[in-house]
Amino acid sequence: MHRSAPPSASRTRRRAVLAAAAAVASAVLVACSTGAAPTESESAGADGELTPVTLQLQWFAQGQFAGYYAAVDQGFYEAAGLDVTITEGGADIVPQTVLADGGADFAIAWVPKALASREQGAMITDVAQIFQRSGTLQVSFADAGIDSVEDLAGKNVGSWGFGNEFELFAALTEAGLDPMTDVTLVQQAFDMSGLLAGDIDAAQAMTYNEYAQLLESVDPETGELYTADDFSVLDWNDVGTAMLQDAIWASSERLEDPEFEATTVAFIKASIEGWLYARDNPEEAAQIVVDAGSQLGASHQLWMVNETNSLIWPSEGGIGMIDEDAWEQTVDIAMSTRNQDGATVLTAAPDDGAWTNEYVEQALEQLEAEGVDVTGDDFSPIEVELQEGGQ
Repeated sequence: MHRSAPPSASRTRRRAVLAAAAAVASAVLVACSTGAAPTESESAGADGELTPVTLQLQWFAQGQFAGYYAAVDQGFYEAAGLDVTITEGGADIVPQTVLADGGADFAIAWVPKALASREQGAMITDVAQIFQRSGTLQVSFADAGIDSVEDLAGKNVGSWGFGNEFELFAALTEAGLDPMTDVTLVQQAFDMSGLLAGDIDAAQAMTYNEYAQLLESVDPETGELYTADDFSVLDWNDVGTAMLQDAIWASSERLEDPEFEATTVAFIKASIEGWLYARDNPEEAAQIVVDAGSQLGASHQLWMVNETNSLIWPSEGGIGMIDEDAWEQTVDIAMSTRNQDGATVLTAAPDDGAWTNEYVEQALEQLEAEGVDVTGDDFSPIEVELQEGGQ
């Protein structure tokens, strides 16, 4: 497990990163002393050029990524001297592979999937753990009587597969159930049609997406939208088999370059500012995502931003910090839990370069010096009224 480099090497790198960022800091100080806001040229450094950066997402534009879109829209990246291009993902795009192949400077990926890619040779490092909690649920109709993992015995249980199944399989195993014989696994589409049609008793869902799809659907018996009371939810955070999800990943090799280290600190800081904006202005952040071309409507995006905020805040050690206990739980499940094919995510523990808090700590220090609340201890979600079809 990566904690830090040897003290002398760490100090050397830290000095190099700070030196590389000195031009930006100097420009900001000069601007402040004259009472003027830093111009684009001043924020970028002496040469006035913004550093081009590409961020690869896991999926299409949606509230799950609101902080990054807000950082572009609100000028946080530009103020940090960065010209950030956000590249959408899709079903056939593996963000950590795009990153490892040099197609992006940073990527958003779930920790287990990225670690599997690292084990296969993709030299990438988790530099900021944005989501502090898992957003994966197993959802059933309330009258199905599935109120615990043990209640899944004998049921048709939906699973997306593609690496999304390990929290479920770990929970079944810990409950004393054999995933291959005690439940009937159903290959689930990335929607809730199977549950609504009665083909699945308990369906996989993300808090910020598929669960909302249920609440945007009309109950044929009442003619009204379903409510939360119509469903029972198994939350892997409560069960104890949650795995870390959305994180910012960077090339391990490029992190040896002081200039890229400085870019990484600047990118993390500005991204956090975007998430701070989404936390404090969820309606505006949702509209930014809609304007960016989201496929689902305004009410769905507001729900998604709100639920994503709940996966981030509060952040006990500061947003983006990697909690060692959560990391170890993720790795333990990834090494010990087998899916329907008998495969585990990992065959061995990841090496020391798989994660570091070095850069996010620097970003948080800068933000705290500016008086910014980076823990969100008082955060509470807002009430969101969903519309039929997510419009």
